[in-house]
Amino acid sequence: MNKRGVVALAFAIIVLALPAFSQSCSLCYTQAASSGARMIQALKSGILILVIPPTFMTIGFIRLAYRKSSQFKYPEQDDSGNDW
Repeated sequence: MNKRGVVALAFAIIVLALPAFSQSCSLCYTQAASSGARMIQALKSGILILVIPPTFMTIGFIRLAYRKSSQFKYPEQDDSGNDW
């Protein structure tokens, strides 16, 4: 897959995931609605703190797996028929 395809796929995933952001937990909603602006800011900060590290870890793991994938490819076999 070329770079344009990867960018297009990433863009499609982000755009299609937007409706998922509109869903929320009713308990979180009522708790945030009954609290002040300071509590709402703390809740938003807490969400970011819980989301960002796993995201970077996942990206790092995928990058590492991509770099190491070439080490496990089998060498080309010749077609002479001498496989012993």
